[in-house]
Amino acid sequence: MKKRVDSIRNVAIIAHVDHGKTTLVDQMLRQSGLFRASELRGERILDSNDLERERGITILAKNIALQLGGTKINIIDTPGHADFGGEVERVLKMADGALLLVDAAEGVMPQTRFVLRKAFACGLLPIVVINKIDRPDARPMEVLNGVFDLFVELDADDATLDFPTIYASGRDGIATTDLSIPAKDIRPLYDAILKHVPPPEVAPDAPLQMLVVTLDYSDYVGRIGIGPVVAGKIRKTQRVALLKPDGKRFDSTVKQLYTFDRLGRTETTEVNAGDICAVVGLDEVDIGDTIADFDSPVALPPIKVDEPTLEMIFRINDSPFAGQDGTYVTSRQLRDRLMKELESNVALRVRPDAEKRDEFHVAGRGLLHLSILLENMRREGYEVSVGKPRVITREVNGKTHEPIEYLVIEVPPQSVGAVMELVGNRRGECLKMDARGELTHTEFTIPARGLIGLRTRLMTATSGEAIMHHNFFDYQPVRGGIPARVNGVMVSVETGRATAYALDNLQERGVLFIGPGEQVYEGQVVGEHCRDNDLPVNVCREKKLTNVRSATAEKGIILKPPRQLTLELALEYIEDDELVEVTPRAIRLRKIFLKENDRKRYARQAQ
Repeated sequence: MKKRVDSIRNVAIIAHVDHGKTTLVDQMLRQSGLFRASELRGERILDSNDLERERGITILAKNIALQLGGTKINIIDTPGHADFGGEVERVLKMADGALLLVDAAEGVMPQTRFVLRKAFACGLLPIVVINKIDRPDARPMEVLNGVFDLFVELDADDATLDFPTIYASGRDGIATTDLSIPAKDIRPLYDAILKHVPPPEVAPDAPLQMLVVTLDYSDYVGRIGIGPVVAGKIRKTQRVALLKPDGKRFDSTVKQLYTFDRLGRTETTEVNAGDICAVVGLDEVDIGDTIADFDSPVALPPIKVDEPTLEMIFRINDSPFAGQDGTYVTSRQLRDRLMKELESNVALRVRPDAEKRDEFHVAGRGLLHLSILLENMRREGYEVSVGKPRVITREVNGKTHEPIEYLVIEVPPQSVGAVMELVGNRRGECLKMDARGELTHTEFTIPARGLIGLRTRLMTATSGEAIMHHNFFDYQPVRGGIPARVNGVMVSVETGRATAYALDNLQERGVLFIGPGEQVYEGQVVGEHCRDNDLPVNVCREKKLTNVRSATAEKGIILKPPRQLTLELALEYIEDDELVEVTPRAIRLRKIFLKENDRKRYARQAQ
């Protein structure tokens, strides 16, 4: 018999990237009256990860809990970037309601469509929050109409279409249910959660059932399983059965039990159905498992996550500079790190290469998803080389289908022609175009492989004024060839230190990636050639010294600043015969075959 637990609300906050989820949660914390000012320092309090603070995006979902009167509100902050959609799909299993945030100026974006579809699939009724109403270009009523159209497009029923709406400014900490009523604080948002988010419906007298949605790890206690208690109650020292999605059972004992309290966790002896808790002591616990009653175990439906769309080869770093920066450089250490990542990153897939033991095929949701993994690994002291990203195709009725992305670009009107040409060359199809203030809003469907390298070229063509977002759309038949990189590269033929004299003679041939004094090795890519062929160059050549005074002896060398390649730019730039070498202190481009004779031999065999 199911009962409603009126003292608990479980709510997830979902939105497109940069629509203000974490900032709004900040204000909910500040105005709750549960914290001292010293406890809530800085902005984006929940973005605790270094990478999250540097990039200004949420990467991992976070749980917090607020006590409003006699009601406990479990709030789950989710990532907004499409590449971390696996996090959103998981944590929605913990929620009974959702706050759908939409920017009052940007309106409905690709990730808004994605997260709303997932919320509907979990049976959630969203509260729509039109955020950033303080923006000078805000158009809240138009955006509200766009949200309604999206609900209709996703086949929402009449009850769902009658959604409550809140107008808010997360930065200013204000919310209102009516734009004609001046907003003073965020209290209307609290009231909407208490009124419209349904209490969890659970079976408190049934045998224990708890779904593990998230994993945490501690060096002291090992794995920590986090998720909602769906039925019964879980107690400290209780004997439980851990049920795997494949039907296997492991018996274990709950050593410690935690509930979420404000920004942290509080140890407890018992957690009732309807609440979210963290369980310590289950060594075999994994995402999607069911923690069930020992005597009468019943498994819950496992978590299903969309399959990855992009794959890259990870291999050990075998360049001449291997081992100079990093601590972990062997294939065994690389394999162990990737397997550890699989425990908490449900959207990731790792497959060892059938022939080469030091290579692994790592598949993810997108380039950012995989580059964040690489960035974390290099900060932990790993050295790794990665190959060109490739899309994962499917066979449907005997035909090859590829992932298609939904692409939204906003640019000034004078740059629309350049955008249409760039996207059109990459097999993009324009679906919609309209003017929004000073910008032109365009929507496309484009093959996922067409997005690799598009952002860099788009920024160049529009003088950095383009705003670009994309999300997975569908699998469709392969649309045809996409032009490769136009320019060749300059490849070093010597190992040593680059000299200003050599670089001065080469900068007329293209764009350099290195500066004077940098160490280079044979086979390293040191610049972009101005023509379409690769150019072997000697960047270590020094000026010959003679005892004859030259007319140009006093001439100063003026070098252009080298192009700085970030990890994402480097991954977008490389071609099939190149690798990105990632170490704690450097990101280098190199050829797979370092010696020029080996490259020529391979090119002849390929022909």
